[in-house]
Amino acid sequence: MSHPSLPHPLTRTRWGLIILASLAIFGPLSIDLYLPALPQIGRDLGVDAGMMQWTLSGFLLGFCIGMLIYGPVSDAIGRRPVILFGIALFIAASLACAFARSIELLIALRFLQAFGGGAAAVLGRAIVRDVYPRDAAARILSLVALVTAITPMMAPLVGGQLLYFWDWTAVFWLLAVYGVIAFAITWFAIPEPHPPERRSGLRLSAAMAVYGRLLTDRAAWGCVLCAGGTFAAMFAYIAGTPFVYIEHFQVSPQLYGFLFGINILSQMLFTVANSRLVSRWPLTTLSLRAALIAFASSIPLLLAGVFGVGGLWAIVLPLLPIIGVTAMQSSNMTARIMALYPNNVGAAAAALTSACFGCGAVSSFLVSLLNDGTPTAMVVVVCLCCAIAVLGLTPVFRRTSEQL
Repeated sequence: MSHPSLPHPLTRTRWGLIILASLAIFGPLSIDLYLPALPQIGRDLGVDAGMMQWTLSGFLLGFCIGMLIYGPVSDAIGRRPVILFGIALFIAASLACAFARSIELLIALRFLQAFGGGAAAVLGRAIVRDVYPRDAAARILSLVALVTAITPMMAPLVGGQLLYFWDWTAVFWLLAVYGVIAFAITWFAIPEPHPPERRSGLRLSAAMAVYGRLLTDRAAWGCVLCAGGTFAAMFAYIAGTPFVYIEHFQVSPQLYGFLFGINILSQMLFTVANSRLVSRWPLTTLSLRAALIAFASSIPLLLAGVFGVGGLWAIVLPLLPIIGVTAMQSSNMTARIMALYPNNVGAAAAALTSACFGCGAVSSFLVSLLNDGTPTAMVVVVCLCCAIAVLGLTPVFRRTSEQL
């Protein structure tokens, strides 16, 4: 362990950013790498698309629960043991997924995989706040976010190529190998960044008190509805498109990776635009305009999906702005809820992020429940989620004194 008055070793190496990013990408890598394999897994396990989409809901639920637990625990006992435990669980669950031969077991294992991987994803960002000064931390977090945004663009392409040479089990073998590498990196390259003198006791009652205040605050609910609505739309898309594109429109897993990737490019463009416009417009005004763009785009998407007009591109093109606004709405609502709760920044941000993944779990479950083999279920849920995001930015869900 480094002396608290000295810079942490991560800040003295050019590899620091890569090391931290390798922890942050557990979520998108685990979700997006296996998307092209969903139809093949369903055929091998003898289940329909609706049941396969439960594996995504289970994953998101595990991620959501883990986020609420790992923060307070790592504050009390340190980051390293929690991350190492989580990655070890992730490795074991990934290996078990490769041998799963029933959908029920696969859903349970995906839950455990997410619960483990969530430790690395959440605490990788916490380490940035531990070891870097405030200004440098903001820069490093933005770079980590960029790497995290690139991962969903590349992961489906890699997953599609794996299916070209092997079967779906290769996806989970690769995730297990990645987990082993991340475990070794954490063990050898990350000294404990949260020394005992900075730790707090495991005070779950204090965290629950903050969560209780959030539940009764209409402005906090506005943040949840906006960010959660856009997140839910994205995960409805993630749950639905492997079957809509690959089975309904008969695109190859390799082409699916490309179609998925262009939405990530859209996210990056909206994020760049957001960084330039956020200083010109109030935060809620900027987010409301983005939410209205997404909702307006969901109308032609709904018509194309329900009435079957326009073919594949009538689905692909309206999704670009809908998925594009996700990252900017998440960052804007995180900034908003932290401004609303300046004395409870960590708990407020954790609650919002967890709620977003919870909303994603609900939307992906709805897509699986309503799935009829056509794009209808996906487009209806996406449109509904876009409407909820707009609702969260109406005056009903703002404080009278809020100046954002």
